[in-house]
Amino acid sequence: MATSTPKVHRLEDVEDSSEPSAKRVKVDAPAPSSTEQGSILPASYLLLGIGSPPVSSADSPLQLRECDVGITEYVGKHVPSFQGIIKQRFTDFLVYEVDQDSNVLHLKSFSKPTSSKNSEPADSSSAQDAPQDGPKSDPPAVEDAPVKDTPPVAEQPDATTALVASSKTEPWPSHFDTTLEPYFSPEAIAELKKMFLEGAEPPRVSDEGWGGRSSKPDTDEPSPAEPTAESQAPEKSDRNSRGRGRGRGRGRGRGGRGGGGGREDLRRVHSKPISSKESRTELHKVVRHLFGGKLDTETDSVSTPAAASTEEGSKIVVKWSRGGRGGARGGARGGGGSGGARGEYPPYIHFTLQKTNRDTQDALSYLARMLHVNVKDLSVAGTKDKRAVTTQRVSFKRGHKTVEETWSLANGLKGSRKSEKDVLTQRADRGIRIGDFNYRKAALELGMLKGNGFLITLRNVQVDSADTLHAAMDVIKNKGFINYYGMQRFGTADVPTHAIGLAILQSDWNRAIDLILQKRHGEHPDVVAAREAWLIHGDIDRALELMPRRVIAERCILESYKKQKGDTRNAMGSLSTIPKNLRLMYIHAYQSYVWNAIVSARVREFGLDKPVIGDLVFEKNEPKASADVQEGDAELDASKAGTSKKKAGIAWAPPKVRVLTAEDVDQYSIFDVIVPLPGRDVAYPGGELGEKYRQFLTMDGLDPDDFNRKQKDYVLGGSYRALLHLPKELSYSILRYTDPDVALAQADEDKLLGFDPPQPTEDGKFTALQIHLTLGTAAYATMALREVTKAETSSFHQSKLTKESDDQQYRGTEGGAEQIEVDEIGAVGDNAVESGADSMLVDEQ
Repeated sequence: MATSTPKVHRLEDVEDSSEPSAKRVKVDAPAPSSTEQGSILPASYLLLGIGSPPVSSADSPLQLRECDVGITEYVGKHVPSFQGIIKQRFTDFLVYEVDQDSNVLHLKSFSKPTSSKNSEPADSSSAQDAPQDGPKSDPPAVEDAPVKDTPPVAEQPDATTALVASSKTEPWPSHFDTTLEPYFSPEAIAELKKMFLEGAEPPRVSDEGWGGRSSKPDTDEPSPAEPTAESQAPEKSDRNSRGRGRGRGRGRGRGGRGGGGGREDLRRVHSKPISSKESRTELHKVVRHLFGGKLDTETDSVSTPAAASTEEGSKIVVKWSRGGRGGARGGARGGGGSGGARGEYPPYIHFTLQKTNRDTQDALSYLARMLHVNVKDLSVAGTKDKRAVTTQRVSFKRGHKTVEETWSLANGLKGSRKSEKDVLTQRADRGIRIGDFNYRKAALELGMLKGNGFLITLRNVQVDSADTLHAAMDVIKNKGFINYYGMQRFGTADVPTHAIGLAILQSDWNRAIDLILQKRHGEHPDVVAAREAWLIHGDIDRALELMPRRVIAERCILESYKKQKGDTRNAMGSLSTIPKNLRLMYIHAYQSYVWNAIVSARVREFGLDKPVIGDLVFEKNEPKASADVQEGDAELDASKAGTSKKKAGIAWAPPKVRVLTAEDVDQYSIFDVIVPLPGRDVAYPGGELGEKYRQFLTMDGLDPDDFNRKQKDYVLGGSYRALLHLPKELSYSILRYTDPDVALAQADEDKLLGFDPPQPTEDGKFTALQIHLTLGTAAYATMALREVTKAETSSFHQSKLTKESDDQQYRGTEGGAEQIEVDEIGAVGDNAVESGADSMLVDEQ
């Protein structure tokens, strides 16, 4: 397939007067249009059976439709379609992440947080310890850490708070015994009291002048008064170890791990065996609150390694925490603020991010610049839609920054005239608001969520009858929707992301770069000028000067060219400078295109009433992680699914799947059917569908039997995805309105700022359908809406509906005005077009 931009040839080097080391490159001619060169879509497009692929021209952009990426079928084909506008306003699409404890996340406070010296410096049930308390696939619980908002919200103190307050005047008040009694034997409580009253420093014992260390500190507790032979053995001096001192004299005074004057603290107290995970979690909290974080808790996985899987249960071990003993490595270095030193608090800060009209990567890049850190120091559990108001958790590898500093930097208070009052009374800059801080021991990783909750408002709904609307909602509630990858997966520009992904999979690096740098319709003038500066005039410096920071992929390539003094021959190396997650999004988009096409073929051929011979399902004895995939809660990438288990020391194996035969097809339901994304580690369906995969991949120049093994950076293990997705929760209501500028739903930030809540008009001229929806991970809410309305969800079609909608003539008639965001490159308002090659929108992940 020919490209839509010319190869950039190095004709001559011209010294840049502003920077002697930089050179400029000239190109042969302006880029020809897609019409001149043909379609840039994959060759396998012809297998979709919908005619010739669309192209762009100088006068019109490439208008990618659902059918162009394999989206053609419906569950409720018998229900008539109706019209409704998706995402007319940002607040018409509210997204709330569902965490691993099934909590729907909301922004609760954006007041300035404070680190508390008197409360626990770390969440004692850390992410690393949590898996010991239950199945290895279970996520760690997200609990509050010692961060307070100022000014504090007026609340009634709970019983635990009162108990902690009373303990400040009495070292071991009587209520400690009664509170601990359900979890510890009387002897263990006495032992715990003794350990606590002894203090953080373990009692000195006779060791002939050597600080003893045990090689197994977490086994059953030896008596401090009777040291073991291991504890009496001389410790070898580590002269190269930082913080441990050199030789005997200095090593005992201040070295040692955990503070204790260089002596290992072997004191441990064990709880009763506890079979309930909830009870164990409660015990973690009780110890944390009673002792103000001075004592740490963990599951005893050494003395009772199989306890978690028995009826008896697991024991919880209590010991002095390193932070509670003081002297932890890092001490009070840097960071500033109240108790904010690195050694006193965990290495990560978690906070809630609400973003408006920004994709997730762009929001993280903005925060990284405000915090003066690398964007790699920020991570999320999932990627959210751009054209929406979304809420999710973010983890930040803080270095020496405290929550106070993080809050101030993120809100732009350092080096500006902006005041704290401005932060608390005005909408956030750039559509990015953060709050609800806490310290945590571990970072977030992709997939550490259970799904997303949505509040979606469809505007100007035109339906033939209420019965049609109710029937459509009943279909999605009881039968679900086809689990297609939505249009966001493929981008909103003239260059679909799966076309770039295919070029990468084909190892055609020059073509991939040409597609990324290609001009597009409807871009911001700065982006247009930047592309022309390079593609037409070969001026790297001018292109980089004009190219906005948010256009990540293009900037990375141009910066790579500049480092090479204008030499463009190392295309593979230049492409590798793009962040890996963005490069993988391109090739994942191609996988998604194939998946959509295969699923549509399966539905057309066999329907959706029941499984058929040749379908794939998970084996019934697969672990819960696979069962979640089977239920449509997630997709399991065979190349990544083992990441968290590997960190926990658990060997990962690909999930076991079964190709249904005549003997077992009746033992499964249609909700059990899974469909693979192409890759090297997946099984393919039998019969016609399996052959269909081979046809698509072969036509696109890929080897189905040796799928992209040549370049390890782009190797795809493949994954399995449920054919259907059934919403976890679903409800809806019908509203009336007249002015389309009047919000019908309210984001958390506006609630906290005290703005008036939405006010639907009872006698309004137009109808809106408001849907509350909860979906599992990797499911697209736009595909659920597609099933409801039977209408095209592509961006150009929805934009057209908005422009032609009857309600637009009533804009401003009721004085409503939703916030108009000015993004970083200057595009304004709802109709701003963001079409950089890296602007693919992967929503609801």
